[in-house]
Amino acid sequence: MGVDTQAGVFPPRPLRGVRAVYARQSSCPADFAEVTVDFEPWEEGITFEAAATPATRGYVEGPELAAYRDAFGEGIREELTGLGAGITVAVAVVLREVRVHEVDSHPGAFREVGRVAVRRALALAYGPPPRPKRRRR
Repeated sequence: MGVDTQAGVFPPRPLRGVRAVYARQSSCPADFAEVTVDFEPWEEGITFEAAATPATRGYVEGPELAAYRDAFGEGIREELTGLGAGITVAVAVVLREVRVHEVDSHPGAFREVGRVAVRRALALAYGPPPRPKRRRR
């Protein structure tokens, strides 16, 4: 992941309003998921919850939205579990807003946007990952 393993605990401070988008248009149907989340310092481990009334943009049925939330939580957990051994994860992730597309949104897109949200939060907390150096000829 390229995160500074000397960083200690993730998140080091509240990271609010982290917006993540996963949109891929390679064919029809495509993939689309957009979320806004907060990463709050918490007890050791990963706690995931939706705000009491998360804003939902786009039409989606209740059971379908629940499947999207579950997939999003899976993506969050997968990405955080893959962090280096030097980082202790102690986070509450609060889903604040969801945006869906009636054709292109599906659980797989929400799993991926969960991973993207963690990467965005890591960049906000520790700075962007180091860029690969060019080799000289």
